[in-house]
Amino acid sequence: MKFLSNFLKDYHLQLIATIIVAMAIYFLKLIINKIILKYGNHSHIKELRTRVVIKYSNILINILGFILLITIWGVTPEWIFATFASFFAIVGVAFFAQWSLLSNVTAGFIIYFTVPFRIGDTIRIIDKDNPIVAVVEDIKAFYVVLRTEEGYPITFPNNLILQKAISTIKTYDETF
Repeated sequence: MKFLSNFLKDYHLQLIATIIVAMAIYFLKLIINKIILKYGNHSHIKELRTRVVIKYSNILINILGFILLITIWGVTPEWIFATFASFFAIVGVAFFAQWSLLSNVTAGFIIYFTVPFRIGDTIRIIDKDNPIVAVVEDIKAFYVVLRTEEGYPITFPNNLILQKAISTIKTYDETF
């Protein structure tokens, strides 16, 4: 019992700050999730895509909250930066060969927020060697699923689809 009372006496400020940060993280997640859902509904974006963005934003908030909590408990910023620099150096070397993976995820975020086309739209990818006319079936984190007029499925990487000129032939609303 004495240990607990000494602990509370010595670390009461850190405990209060931890509770405040935990509550702030919880409410921040709620607010951001509602904003993303509202934006997704307003823009008629598929709920699955909205859920993916919510998951990524929650991960980012958790990481920032963790950094804040370890700072509250006495870990110095120099140690945090050294640890993250080492971690990102290792991750950078590991993912150097996987740069296209990261560029596809980044392009997926750009497609999500700029909404150049929607699921159900018929699009033309203008490419001098191989032009494609297809219906957008799904937009995923790494690629877009298309179906040609002949019924052939095509998976097109997000980073390549952003590099090509695209024209929308028919929007989903016009097909019904």
